[in-house]
Amino acid sequence: MSLDGYCDHNGMMADEELHQFFSDMLLEAGVLLYGRITYQLMEYWKTVLEHPTGNKEMDEFAKIIDKVPKIVFSRSLKSTDWHSAVLAEESLEEEVLKLKSSPGKNIFVGSPGLIASLTDKGLIDEYRICIHPVIMGKGLQLFRDLHKKTILKLIKTKTLKSGVMVVYYKNNTL
Repeated sequence: MSLDGYCDHNGMMADEELHQFFSDMLLEAGVLLYGRITYQLMEYWKTVLEHPTGNKEMDEFAKIIDKVPKIVFSRSLKSTDWHSAVLAEESLEEEVLKLKSSPGKNIFVGSPGLIASLTDKGLIDEYRICIHPVIMGKGLQLFRDLHKKTILKLIKTKTLKSGVMVVYYKNNTL
């Protein structure tokens, strides 16, 4: 997200170090949850698999994200055409509660709308937010339409060479 709280992949700086950071993080993922819009944006990585860029970190990220199971929440999609993606069969809350009760790796949520919904329901244990040194002034807010306060506890921070700061927060409201 930008320094002023907006999410837009076009406004962020995705260099080799950031791709490596996300590749390493995805190795901890048991499943990725997406809304339709973010899922369709992420389908870009299928094309990188078919036609590698020559950028080691981007090509490696494409290989890793391809392997991670994805659950897509959509009212308009009738199917997915990514071998590792399926449409959700249950509501967001039901799906997350089922996943949380099962053993396995982390559940990662990659869509702003899903993040806001799960925050309101108290179903996110930890936030990992990449704050880019960019002020966008407008766009899609990461935490929009929240209905209750959530108290977070800072766990750690990591600063990348580009100035991107990754902040790790534990949900202290749970």
